[in-house]
Amino acid sequence: MTSFWTGKRVRLRGIEPEDWTAFVGFAVDEERSGDLLHPPRSAEGFRAWAKERAAAKSDGDCFRLAIESVDTGQIVGTVGSHHADPRAGRFEYGITMGAGHRRKGYAAEAVVMLLRFMFSERRYHKCEARIFAHNEASLALHRRLGFAEEGRLRDHVFFAGRHHDLVVMGILADEYAELHAMSELE
Repeated sequence: MTSFWTGKRVRLRGIEPEDWTAFVGFAVDEERSGDLLHPPRSAEGFRAWAKERAAAKSDGDCFRLAIESVDTGQIVGTVGSHHADPRAGRFEYGITMGAGHRRKGYAAEAVVMLLRFMFSERRYHKCEARIFAHNEASLALHRRLGFAEEGRLRDHVFFAGRHHDLVVMGILADEYAELHAMSELE
């Protein structure tokens, strides 16, 4: 590891204005995968959003970062924390990977870096992820990372013309430390 935010495969960094084109691609990928459908957004809308994110002040422990390939310098996804509750010691996180960048280890490394920051530096106790029940690849990734299924919200979200289940998964700080302490030393 060359820095806290750089691993073997990815570097987590702030969103820059020129990243807007990558976010256009992520939106297209999400639509094609059958995830949440949103109305079309203009190129100018994506440009303005990226410019706003690049200039935005930190919102405490809620943030979004670009995932950049160490080898190519290309933005391959995004990861961020949200719904952070410092009093309860709990936060949620989300990740999006571009379709051409999945199953290359980028997501796993990005999640481990985010969890290391939130657990070790910000002292959170628990992380939750909400995953569409039909997203077997994401469920498998989270199980490999040490997340446990905590519940299933039946018919909780509506998209693609019908209701879908949402799986709630969680990992505690001590579970993370037990599973990932050695990978941080490498």
